[in-house]
Amino acid sequence: MSALKQYVHNHSPKNDHSLLKTITFAMTHFTVAFTVAYWLTGDIMIGGLIAMVEPAINTVAYFFHEKIWKRYEQNSTTSAVNSASAFPESPLGC
Repeated sequence: MSALKQYVHNHSPKNDHSLLKTITFAMTHFTVAFTVAYWLTGDIMIGGLIAMVEPAINTVAYFFHEKIWKRYEQNSTTSAVNSASAFPESPLGC
């Protein structure tokens, strides 16, 4: 098993697709960045350079953005459950 596959298998919480989403986002972003840069400059080297630098930085930012949102969603769910259990119903229904 590759190191990346092993890391994802052993460290990824169930139903957390952040890494997979990051990889597909990166591929899409590299393609778009290269295409736009090439159209604007007409130069494959400049298009390639821009397509490597900007999306690489943006992809790292996206990965952490996904992690922050996942934590926010988990905290929101936990807060809602805790709020509901903070005021349990009385056995008499009052």
